[in-house]
Amino acid sequence: MHDFRSDNVAGAAPEVMTALATASTGQAAPYGNDALTARVTERLSAIFETQVAVFPVATGTAANALALSALAPPFGAIYCHEEAHITVDECGAPEFFTGGAKLVPLPGAHGKLTPDTVARAVARAGVGVVHKVQPSALSLTQATEAGTVYRPDEVEALVEVAHAGGMAVHMDGARFANAVARLGCAPAALTWKAGVDVLTLGGTKGGCLAAEAVVFFNPAMAEDFGYARKRGGHLVSKTRFLSAQLDAWLADELWLRLSGHANTMADRLAAGLGKLPGVVLEYPVEANELFVRLPESTIAALEAAGFGFYRWDDGLVRLVTAFDTPATSVDAFLKIASGT
Repeated sequence: MHDFRSDNVAGAAPEVMTALATASTGQAAPYGNDALTARVTERLSAIFETQVAVFPVATGTAANALALSALAPPFGAIYCHEEAHITVDECGAPEFFTGGAKLVPLPGAHGKLTPDTVARAVARAGVGVVHKVQPSALSLTQATEAGTVYRPDEVEALVEVAHAGGMAVHMDGARFANAVARLGCAPAALTWKAGVDVLTLGGTKGGCLAAEAVVFFNPAMAEDFGYARKRGGHLVSKTRFLSAQLDAWLADELWLRLSGHANTMADRLAAGLGKLPGVVLEYPVEANELFVRLPESTIAALEAAGFGFYRWDDGLVRLVTAFDTPATSVDAFLKIASGT
């Protein structure tokens, strides 16, 4: 049976593995001074329609924490959704790498922040008061922890509030590819054209072995970032192996095809589950995550059949599809869930 616990349970795409094998032949300059790393920067500059500064790292936690360290001082406040990965699942890494900046979680339906919520938080922050942490950064998750996505106009509205409050904007894009594939818009429209300053672009969940990229849309903001990455222990000596993964993943829109498949499998699950009595989808299914309320008897039957998924709370389970999720596995899950 299939494991729907996370897209992290998937392997790596064949194209990525082939690229790693190819990169292992011959020699290349270390610490990112290689041709593959340069090509990743060229690819991402073309994809985002502007010159970007790119820093490959191996983990999403490192990407997020280091990116935020470039935006927030130790006395800064970083606003994020209360379910954001940076505040729930990164073991204090953003606080550590920023030297003590405070994460300020904010509520929002369906995993999303609104401009009014952010504006109210900034208004009561105590700007200029020496006893208070100072608003420094807004972090948005795309796609969100609820499996929903921000549209370009929603990003732009949030960025407007953040910039008006003197804050830079970070986007946690662990599933950015899923959001782009869903919306069918240009990656630029979801990022720098809407005012985002830095993106952590996640490849690992989308088909890479272990590869993320910190992407600065204003290269001047990245002037000292190389030192932060090195000091933090995340400058990989053989960076070409991170870059080989990203290079293959980004080539010929593979990243969008793989994430599009994951989204399609999530839609297939949602459509089938939505027809069953006693089943409620907690949030709109807009990427590759489903949060669904199932009768306990159904949950027990699925577990007994060997399917993997996380119980989120009483009766609520999370299902995540991946770039390699077979339609047959989705259909088998639906058959057990329907009791047929």
